[in-house]
Amino acid sequence: MKQKLSKRLDDIVDALPLSDNSRVLEIGCGPGALARELSRRMKNGYILAIDRSAKAIQQAVAGSTNEMETGNLSFRQVAVEKFELEADELPFDLAVAVRVGALDGQHPKLEKESLERIAKALTKTGRLFIDGGNPLKEIPLVGMQRIDVKQASV
Repeated sequence: MKQKLSKRLDDIVDALPLSDNSRVLEIGCGPGALARELSRRMKNGYILAIDRSAKAIQQAVAGSTNEMETGNLSFRQVAVEKFELEADELPFDLAVAVRVGALDGQHPKLEKESLERIAKALTKTGRLFIDGGNPLKEIPLVGMQRIDVKQASV
């Protein structure tokens, strides 16, 4: 049975610049409600939802069986400041973080580490959105983005 999404999360999903084949990194996924909704709305996309909490990941996995069976939704327990793409993992088109302490401006060192990790996980045109806008705000990653090796050697 489909769980009802809160208006706040529904507005956040509506505000994201998604395409049917977007690759999305959700940071701080908690029990997975936002990730499940992203999975439902994108036909051929892929969502990796991460959270530092083992309990949150267990809840997210338990509540996302149908979406995970499609192959377009995965969960991983990892803190954002430690996140790295796996060797065979493609970079993401966008990242979204809702109520993530590492990005709330209260912990500058942790925030810098986190932003650097996020930037490395995104395509060179990838974008980061966090809550706090109306309903989101984009965080510029200027100077942190991935460098295309072919482009860099020119």
